[in-house]
Amino acid sequence: MPRVRAKTDRATQRDQIMTISLTARALLLASAVALAPAALPAAWAETPAETLVVAATIDDIISLDPAQSFEFSGNDVTQSLYDRLVDFDPLALDKGFQPSLAESWEVSEDGKTITLTMKEGVKFQSGNPVRAEDAAWSLQRAVKLDKSPAFILTQFGLTPDNVEQMVKADGNKLTITMDQPYAESFVLNCLTASVASVVDKETALQHVEGDDLANTWLTTNGAGSGPYSLGAWRPNEAVQLIANDAYWGGAPAMKRVIVKNVQESSAQRLQLEKGDIDVARNLTPSDVEGLAGNDAIKVIDEPRGRILYMGMSQKDPLLSQAPVQQAMRHLVDFDGMANSFLKGQWKVHQAFLPEGYLGALDQNPWKYDVEAAKKILTDAGITSGTITTKVRDLREYLDVAQTLQASMAQAGLTLNIEQMTGAQVLDAYRAREVPIFLGEWGPDYADPNTNASTFAINPDNAAEKGSTLAWRNSYDVPKAMQDKVIAATLEGDSEKRKAMYMDIQTEYQASAPILPLFQRVEQNAMQKGIEGWSAGGAVTSVMYHKVTKGQ
Repeated sequence: MPRVRAKTDRATQRDQIMTISLTARALLLASAVALAPAALPAAWAETPAETLVVAATIDDIISLDPAQSFEFSGNDVTQSLYDRLVDFDPLALDKGFQPSLAESWEVSEDGKTITLTMKEGVKFQSGNPVRAEDAAWSLQRAVKLDKSPAFILTQFGLTPDNVEQMVKADGNKLTITMDQPYAESFVLNCLTASVASVVDKETALQHVEGDDLANTWLTTNGAGSGPYSLGAWRPNEAVQLIANDAYWGGAPAMKRVIVKNVQESSAQRLQLEKGDIDVARNLTPSDVEGLAGNDAIKVIDEPRGRILYMGMSQKDPLLSQAPVQQAMRHLVDFDGMANSFLKGQWKVHQAFLPEGYLGALDQNPWKYDVEAAKKILTDAGITSGTITTKVRDLREYLDVAQTLQASMAQAGLTLNIEQMTGAQVLDAYRAREVPIFLGEWGPDYADPNTNASTFAINPDNAAEKGSTLAWRNSYDVPKAMQDKVIAATLEGDSEKRKAMYMDIQTEYQASAPILPLFQRVEQNAMQKGIEGWSAGGAVTSVMYHKVTKGQ
């Protein structure tokens, strides 16, 4: 979630971040690798053998409490601190769900209750046993706190008032009762999300302040059973993770992971080439190309779940006309952009489900054809018109907008570009004041409903407030399409469910005024000896515990 929805609250939530304790600071400064750039040696031959040093942009971290964390960088951390009840291999989704803290599960005959049996002998980093009671309390806690990611659980009919009755522990079994017989895959996908992480109840309860359920303490501390514990977090500077050698899944090879906040691509590249870091996560296409021929460095391409899309507001008198919407499908120079300034980091993808998700559609029917667009407009009696876009001041967004501006001009349409900060654009977008929106959407959880429910659900288009992308673009989604989206959450047969999402996307491509354009491809550059690295694929977060370092 980089997620538009999560980041909008950053300004108000940042004040809640607590200063790292003196003990944690001392630990941080005593690390084998210094975190602050000023403390780094002028040059290193290599990083320590059992320490993984990563450079990334991590200034979006607000909280490390899994019930609150909803940003890409924050979830990268909680992925390592905590375990969830079930899991999957993001790069081998065909293997299906895998046991994690729950060794097995079964669904009741009416489809409304799922019972999970906990794995025996697993311990939290504190030494406390992991119990069904901890899992139940963790889910109850997330619902009661009602932070940004809580909707992933509340969409099953769980509320702060009923969650203690709906989520219960009995011995080594956890039962979750829902308001409808949702598809098993839908439920399990949501239980792999960070918000469903299992927290050490006994440890957390020692740090409760008022009715915060330890939220303040867990913002800067960990209480999980994951492969790493939290060494320290210095906002806007670095995160340090310490290996949990007693981890039930096997001790990590990297005894320490340090993620430094390095904003500039050129700075990440320089540190990588000098050997000061092991992995660089935010290189521009030009910096990636600049590494070609360096035998000491390799680049791993990994499709992510983020979709770059164009929303056409149906409040705009020109964009609300079907011929204009159809013409716009031919005015996007997909291949031209993908082969130039987006090269290597975005690929053409014209469906709202990213590759890697159940039901992802691998069809790109729209082709760049200015003459076809001109004919559609001329046949409709449209020979001119002016539209405005408000664009976040990021180079790739501006480049997309300017390319679109040039092609629209050839078809007789004028596109005015207003450059704004990200916060300004989001404020205007949430107020439905952006005629053409160009930006990204990141899935909130690893189930196709995460995107279907925002691109193709708008229960009340006349409402003064709404949160879905359809509402923000004033798209009055046909009821039949919305009914199909809801029906897909209740279909128990995964193959049938997959086909339902593919049908929905095909229909959406033909008629919706919101056009998915590209899917993000993350290019991680790293020292040649790094093995086992995964940024998490399209459906999850980075994983460090499988990483090894060789020569």
